[in-house]
Amino acid sequence: MSPKRRAPSTSCWRASSMADFTGRRPRLLHIHGSFSLGGKEARAVRLMNLWGDRAHHSIVSADPDAMDARAAIDPAIRVDYPSPPQLKGRPGLARFRSIARFLPGFDLILTYNWGAMDAVMAHRICAPFMRLPPLIHHEDGFNVDEAAGLKPERNLYRRIAFQGSCAIVVPSTKLEGIAQSVWRQPDRKVRLIRNGIDVARYAVPPAPEAIPGLVRSPGKLLAGTLAGLRPVKNIPRLVRAIAPHKERLQLVVVGEGPEKDAILAEAGRQGISDLHLAGFLPDPWRYIGLLDIFALSSDSEQFPISLVEAMAAGLPVASMDVGDVMQMVAPENRGFVVKDEHALADALAVLTSDAGLRARLGEANRLRARRDFDETSMVDAYAALYGRALSSPDILR
Repeated sequence: MSPKRRAPSTSCWRASSMADFTGRRPRLLHIHGSFSLGGKEARAVRLMNLWGDRAHHSIVSADPDAMDARAAIDPAIRVDYPSPPQLKGRPGLARFRSIARFLPGFDLILTYNWGAMDAVMAHRICAPFMRLPPLIHHEDGFNVDEAAGLKPERNLYRRIAFQGSCAIVVPSTKLEGIAQSVWRQPDRKVRLIRNGIDVARYAVPPAPEAIPGLVRSPGKLLAGTLAGLRPVKNIPRLVRAIAPHKERLQLVVVGEGPEKDAILAEAGRQGISDLHLAGFLPDPWRYIGLLDIFALSSDSEQFPISLVEAMAAGLPVASMDVGDVMQMVAPENRGFVVKDEHALADALAVLTSDAGLRARLGEANRLRARRDFDETSMVDAYAALYGRALSSPDILR
């Protein structure tokens, strides 16, 4: 350990100024458990692209093979991908010190979800003895191993690790309550920033060929989802919910991930021959409007960006009742936010059979997205929060 040079203040906000960044851009280090494009990655990339040359970004992943989201970053953005120390494994002081030694040289550390929690703990333990940048953690939800309930040992780990963070950012009221009550974080530290998108982009009708390789089955509607192909997204559930309607619905899944083979196997068992796995596609506004129905089959969500994108494109939604989904969709659509797989199949059946209903729900969702989920408020909130951590509130505006 290096000698003690600066103990973090109780507020954790730096006593610096714009002068610290004269002639250079602040360096932001993003630490992910994985960087395959999903909701949190899409949001992080969108902020990078919007901020342009105002900051230099470094991105690392605990899973070095899961870096697909880098394809969505504007080539003009200043970004690099350094090789970090081991970010996952058995907790230990030696590994925490190794992670902490990687952090100086950056101006702000941004960590995301449980996969980056060892970096949060390393920062917490080593900050009193090392000059480390401020850290802001982003919690967007849980993997399949905590979808049915949070693990007590992880809750304790989070409580301790979060003591050194400046803020914990959450996108949903459910997560806000968990952070305050279960993880026992003070209200001043927990920041609710709802996900938003550039709603206006989704008003443009997509080109028919916007989903590469898609061959529409004659006479069928397109039901689809955008998701990382991970167990918590439970796409096999969606395959089974589609199966009773396979003569009327064709399933389209946009995303990459380790569950691809399991999804294909489930489609085979259900006799579905026209499933289209599109892989990763950037710029959802270019293609999501090709769908007739948006479906969400996850075991756990909080405030899914893909749902906001579908709403902005004017789609009706059939979804599992997870996270804030019930509050996100238009009131008219709430009857199609359901508790189980059988009800999801029933919701799809009703939407498939009634074109007028689909149109009414889609328009109601479009209006709600336009009113409540435009990205302006989200971008301003993140710029203010990160700017305060950098002690220059306007630095990213």
